[in-house]
Amino acid sequence: MDNAEILWTPAGTSLPSLGARSLTDVSDGDTPNIRMPIRMLSIDTPEVTARSDRGAAKVDKEFRQLAKWIKSGDAPVSETFASYILPRLEDVDAGTLQYVQGKQASAHYKAIIEEKLTKPSGAKRKLFVRSPEPPFDGSGRLLAYVGPSYSPKDRAAMSRRERATFNLNMIESGWAAPFILYPTIPGELDLPLFIEIAVEAQEAKRGQYQDPLSLPGYEYRMCEKLYEITKKMVGGKRLSDKQRKAWRTRYCADMRDRKLYGQEDYMEIPQPYRLWIWPDDLQKSISMLNLVPVS
Repeated sequence: MDNAEILWTPAGTSLPSLGARSLTDVSDGDTPNIRMPIRMLSIDTPEVTARSDRGAAKVDKEFRQLAKWIKSGDAPVSETFASYILPRLEDVDAGTLQYVQGKQASAHYKAIIEEKLTKPSGAKRKLFVRSPEPPFDGSGRLLAYVGPSYSPKDRAAMSRRERATFNLNMIESGWAAPFILYPTIPGELDLPLFIEIAVEAQEAKRGQYQDPLSLPGYEYRMCEKLYEITKKMVGGKRLSDKQRKAWRTRYCADMRDRKLYGQEDYMEIPQPYRLWIWPDDLQKSISMLNLVPVS
C-alpha cells in the first residue's frame, strides 16, 4: 500500500435529531423513536435500481447504445474517458452485472449485520452511529459511519480492525467501492486502515472485483445520466454546455500526492486513493488540503 498524505479529523456528532422523520413509537413523554434511512459514508455499493432482471436487460441495451454513440463521437465525453469506459459498456452486460452484484452486496451486508450485532450469548448489540456536519444529504438520509456498539471492555480487547464499522466491513468484502467525499474524510487513524483494506480487497479480487469490467456504483450512475443526455442530443435537442456536461459532477484528488484531477480524469487515480470533491467545495479543499491541480 502506498502512503497516503491527506489526513483529516472530521467534526461530528452522534445520532443527530434534525429533520422530519416518521414516528415509530414513543418510549415515554419526551422520547419519540423514529425510523430513518442512513447513507453509509465513504463507500458505494452496486445499484439495484433496475429493480428486476428485465429492467437490468433494458439497461444492458441502453449502455450498448451509449457505447455506439461514444464511438461515433456523439456523446459529450473526452477521448481519455471514452477509452476508459467503452470496454465496460460494450464487452459486458453492464446493467445485468450491476444488478446482480447489487443484490449480492445487499445479501452480504445483511449477513454481516446479523453476525456482528449478535453477542456470544445470542443477545443483540445496539447500533453505533456517527455522522458529520451537516448530518443529512439532499435526499434526507442520515450520513453516517455505522457499526456494532461495543462495550468499553470489549473495545479494550479489540484491534481497530476488529471493531470496524460496517462501512469498513463492506470495503473489506469487495462489495463496496471506496467513495470518500470531501469533507467527510475518515479520521487520521482510520484513513490509512481504510485505504489498506481497500487495496487488499482489490488485489484479492473479492466481491465486485472478481470482474475487472465491473462499474462501481458512481460510474453506473454517471453512465445512466450520460445516456439520457446523449439521447437528447442525438434526438436533436439543443443543450447548453452545462447541460451536456451534467453527467459528471465531481473532481477527484489523489490521496498519495495531493494532485487534483478534472472531472473526466479520475481514472488516472487508483480506486482506493480517490478523494471526491463537489465543485462547490473545490476552492476550500484546495486551500485546506494543499491540492495541486493537474494541468
